Amino acid sequence: MFERPGLPGGIVLVSRLRQGMLAALALVLALGAVTAHAVPQSKVEQARAVKAQVERLDKRAEIASDNYGEAAARHAKLVGQKRAAQKRLKRVTARTKVVQRRLNTRASTMYRQGQIGIVQVLLGAESFEEFASKWDLLRDLNASDADAVAELKELRAQARAARREVSTKERAAAKEASRMLAAKRQAEADLAERKRKLRGLEREIAALMAAEERARAGSRAWSSGPERSFPPPTRAPRSEVVSIAKRYLGAPYRWAASGPNAFDCSGFTKFVYRQVGVSLPHSSRMQINVGERVSRADLQPGDLVFFGSPIHHVGMYVGGGSYIHAPRTGDVVRIASMARGDYAGACRP
Repeated sequence: MFERPGLPGGIVLVSRLRQGMLAALALVLALGAVTAHAVPQSKVEQARAVKAQVERLDKRAEIASDNYGEAAARHAKLVGQKRAAQKRLKRVTARTKVVQRRLNTRASTMYRQGQIGIVQVLLGAESFEEFASKWDLLRDLNASDADAVAELKELRAQARAARREVSTKERAAAKEASRMLAAKRQAEADLAERKRKLRGLEREIAALMAAEERARAGSRAWSSGPERSFPPPTRAPRSEVVSIAKRYLGAPYRWAASGPNAFDCSGFTKFVYRQVGVSLPHSSRMQINVGERVSRADLQPGDLVFFGSPIHHVGMYVGGGSYIHAPRTGDVVRIASMARGDYAGACRP
């Protein structure tokens, strides 16, 4: 009935040791699993992930820049129309005062002379010639008065229309100003987020972008999708703008800037073309509709080339499958390969 001395204690000790070892093993395995998940990504892996996010932010900032440029163009047009309506209102008001004074003077004269009827005036004539002369005078006065009254009515109608137009243009201009502000705020938020994401990974992401650029430079493929073809352009290429554009190599990219010391993409092409007397809007989406559309096979140095869907980037073709452009925040005006997958078309201003 009794067990040998020490046996039960030994059995208990071994059992406890085994349990402790199993628990320790379980803890090690658990810590290993946790550690495997807790190990941070390498900087290169982080850079790849952040680079994709930064590219999305760059695209949003470029779209916001186009939105801003288009709203600014509409705003400027509306302001011009409002000023024209104000000038028209000023002219109408001045003419109204002249006609009103003339009618007031006429009415005052008739009041001072009393209510003399036409018959009394005519009966006062001492000869047929005087009678005929007074008749013609009265007829002319009545016609003049009627014309003045009709003109005054027309002028007042024009003044009302001009005031309405001024008010309408003011409201529309205010809406466009709000759109400009919204686009600017969105871009500022995106650029601030971009800066936060890049912090500490600038070198790694720059190296990745440089590697991609080298890979594109060695590729012959310009686009992964179909492209519309257009008749050969009738206007001569403006190759002289390429040498002008190259003067600004190294100039920094700045959102919504159009020179002379910093540029965004459409601001750069707008600035360069302005120097040869060609006016372009500050928007890549609008610039593609200026001049003649050009098929890829007909591209010549100086033609504008566009990228993105929707279009949100523009540069200038320099020949040899390359283009000069202001790429993105943190970059500078430079020449790059056209071998990118979002080529959208070209035009010749």
